[in-house]
Amino acid sequence: MGRFLRKWVRGRVLVVVLALLGIQLGSLIAPAYACGCGAMIPGARENVGVGREESVVRWDGRREQVVMSLTVDGDAEKAAWIMPVPHRATVKLGDPELFTQLRAATAPVHRDRYHFWPDDGDWPFAADDSAAATPPGAGAPRGVGVVGRQKLGPFDVARLTATDPAALDDWLHDNGFVMPPRLQDALQPYVSKHWEYVAVRLAPDTAGAPLNGTLDPLHLTFASARPVYPMRLSRLARTPQSLGLYVLAAHRMQTRSAIGGERPRVTYAGRVDTSRGPLADLAKGAPYLTAIGQEFPVPSSISGDHELRRAPSDAPYQQVVYEDHLRTVAGIPAWLLTVVGTLALLVTAVVLFAVRRSRSPEPAHTGVR
Repeated sequence: MGRFLRKWVRGRVLVVVLALLGIQLGSLIAPAYACGCGAMIPGARENVGVGREESVVRWDGRREQVVMSLTVDGDAEKAAWIMPVPHRATVKLGDPELFTQLRAATAPVHRDRYHFWPDDGDWPFAADDSAAATPPGAGAPRGVGVVGRQKLGPFDVARLTATDPAALDDWLHDNGFVMPPRLQDALQPYVSKHWEYVAVRLAPDTAGAPLNGTLDPLHLTFASARPVYPMRLSRLARTPQSLGLYVLAAHRMQTRSAIGGERPRVTYAGRVDTSRGPLADLAKGAPYLTAIGQEFPVPSSISGDHELRRAPSDAPYQQVVYEDHLRTVAGIPAWLLTVVGTLALLVTAVVLFAVRRSRSPEPAHTGVR
């Protein structure tokens, strides 16, 4: 009976382990179709993922500019990327230095903060290890219209119009890529609103090499009565999504709603130094920078695109990261000196009291016999 039970337990454990392994392999081979503001589509039987995305929206009241930098990984030698835009767009390569300047401008301020009593990590409560985490129609002929085609570095850029999601599918198929059926459905709202599309073919500089690393930024410009950041296609993503968005405008900006994600948070708000560099060039006429972060734990809940609007005030904001330190005196914890000093005073007081009491004369005793 004992031997049978051990075999049964080992069998069940093996089944669970194989099931978990299958889930892990499935997550590794599942292609990533969506990124923050567009759809990344690999070639047949290939995989590509967007590990990181940084985007800037610049709006001056009439025109919107979007600059995107993608870091990709996978085994795909080629991939297509599609972004819907409300009006006809022009496309050019962006300056990678822009994002370096943005990260520097919005970096948290580090300040020292001192505490008196020991906390976690302080003696005598020191932890075993010191590792810590630090810190996007009707009446038109059926089909795809190619408005323009251009080669920008590793990008083959096509500006398209379409009156039916299936037309985009045909265009992608003719160019060697297969569009997932779910993406056709996701594109339907844009087709209904007569939006256009920027379709990009990505190819590495070295023939036969997979797409890996940070790609050159793409800079899109189009007319827009109000700033919008396309997010609807990200609802196709199969893993939680994280949005990091920089917004340049005349005033501090905010999102109109959460569109199915967690509450958007402002991580920086303030005016930009417009004296030098690509950030200064982009910020001219729109000098107020707002950095917005948001998490989408369940991408399928994304209900639309981010519409941006002016915040109630232009109050500046910058994150502060406090470095906590135990207050010391000559390298000795102040609390320890205080405790030892207090104990010494108490001991001294008790000793003095005892000595004084022992030296006081005993009272004379009188009695009647």
